[in-house]
Order: sequence, then C-alpha cells, then structure tokens
Amino acid sequence: MMHELLSKFGAGSTGDAVWLLVGLLGQLAFTARFIVQWVASERAKASVMPVAFWYLSIVGGLVVLAYGIHKLDLVIILGQMPGVVVYSRNLWLIRKGKRVQI
Repeated sequence: MMHELLSKFGAGSTGDAVWLLVGLLGQLAFTARFIVQWVASERAKASVMPVAFWYLSIVGGLVVLAYGIHKLDLVIILGQMPGVVVYSRNLWLIRKGKRVQI
C-alpha cells in the first residue's frame, strides 16, 4: 500500500522515495519560517523579521533547489534560485551589521 502511494507521487524506487523525503523536508523548513516570523511578531506586538527566518529560508530554499535539480524541474529551479540569492544577501547584511555594531 505504501509503495502504491509513493508511486503516485513519482517515487518508484527507494532512491526516488529518499529524494521525495528530501524535497518534503526542504519544503517543511521553508514553511516553518512563516511560523517563526509570526511567533516573533506576536511576541514583539509588531511586524519583525527574526534572523531565524532567513536561516530557515536559505536551508529550505537550498534543499528544495537541490530537489528541483535532481528532478530536472525547471519551475522549481527557477523559482528557488532568486530566493536563495536574496536570503544569502540578507544574512550577509545582518552579519555585516553585527560586525559594525561591535
């Protein structure tokens, strides 16, 4: 039964099932960033963007990008590449700002 379900999602082999799991974990990390941002904003009683948001963004984005490259899915590849650049740049600016403040 599990094999039939995985086959419907394009996972006909163990390797495909592993990649499906990798893609799902990447998407989970990417989605978790919204929960982190929401909780941080509720605590601050204002809209805030915690650093963890950017780390989850880059981890999720890179994992989903790797999945897209493995599947040769141009939509996923083109959808994730610009985001990964932006997430990296934001983390770079945050890190650079912390060095200046010290």
